[in-house]
Amino acid sequence: MKPLKRTPLYPFYEAHGARCIDFGGWDLPVQYAAGLTLEHEAVRQRAGLFDVSHMGEFLVTGPRAASWLQRLTTNDIGRLQDGEAQYTLLCYPDGGTVDDLLVYRLAPDRFMLVVNASNIVKDFEWLQRHQVPGAHLEDRSEATALLALQGPRAAAILAQAADGPLPELRPFAFAENVPLCGGIPALVSRTGYTGEDGFELYLGADDAGAVWQGLLQAGEPHGLLPAGLGARDTLRFEARLPLYGQELSPQISPLEAGLGPFVRLAKEDFIGREALLLQKELGLRRKLAGIEMIDRGIPRAHYPVHSADGRPIGEVTTGTQSPTLKRNLGLALIEAEQAALGTELLVEIRGKLLRARIVPTPFYRKKSPTP
Repeated sequence: MKPLKRTPLYPFYEAHGARCIDFGGWDLPVQYAAGLTLEHEAVRQRAGLFDVSHMGEFLVTGPRAASWLQRLTTNDIGRLQDGEAQYTLLCYPDGGTVDDLLVYRLAPDRFMLVVNASNIVKDFEWLQRHQVPGAHLEDRSEATALLALQGPRAAAILAQAADGPLPELRPFAFAENVPLCGGIPALVSRTGYTGEDGFELYLGADDAGAVWQGLLQAGEPHGLLPAGLGARDTLRFEARLPLYGQELSPQISPLEAGLGPFVRLAKEDFIGREALLLQKELGLRRKLAGIEMIDRGIPRAHYPVHSADGRPIGEVTTGTQSPTLKRNLGLALIEAEQAALGTELLVEIRGKLLRARIVPTPFYRKKSPTP
């Protein structure tokens, strides 16, 4: 068995009481001493700091970098200006999802792609397979650390950790070479995976420890907590942000997952466009929908979902008791005709069919933007 991979911050986990698990071949903290619920609440009410250095970063450069990415991704790269990031997807020719990712435009001929950790090798090979002359691809994952500072107090904490005034950043904007924690240069991006305001900080792997400690020190008066994968999952779930392998997969298209706004079918051809266009024209057979349990029970991933008359119609992709809302909620990929709001369904939990209903998503929206 291969040894588990570790991020540059692994030596700092023990000091915070981390409980680590095997997460796709990585030795990562599912929670720290405070526990999942308090970490979740910290991000919703104050701030949390995540080590997400297991994510992958690719650099794409060259005169054909932009046109190549336009051909590969579902969103419109042409809308990006320097200093802007975009959520997008890679698709197979049949419309299934290779991965979801962020694309950062560093310059007209220079881009950074941020991909899911479990898909680094697969994505790199997929990109290589479709590479064209004039577009150079480099895997920078091992040299790059990524920290996510998330929550209503994130901006105030980052301002304290910065060496000088922070640049004004709107959502999905970024600045390069921002000096943090004693002059350490970082790419600072106003992005995240929690449904809260926040920042993602890309820096050299060797600098991760100093920035981690500096942010925790700056955040102590604000109630900042280190937060693990467990809270990251419940936070993204409440905000209806997809997780690859659950809401997205080679068998689930972006349209079925409710990500139509990030699929620009009107732009020039891209891989998967023909299949996605056909899906839209014929009407989706499956949709991702929010469910809330009526009977007592918690829907979990892969639990079967049935129509009210007991016919199998799909399965739960993610489910839990929402730490913020204290309701038993789930996301389920089900027959489209069963996905109307208010429709009653049955979820099979430990051999019993328990009642649930379709409810609006996202389950949680942040109350107001943080300046």
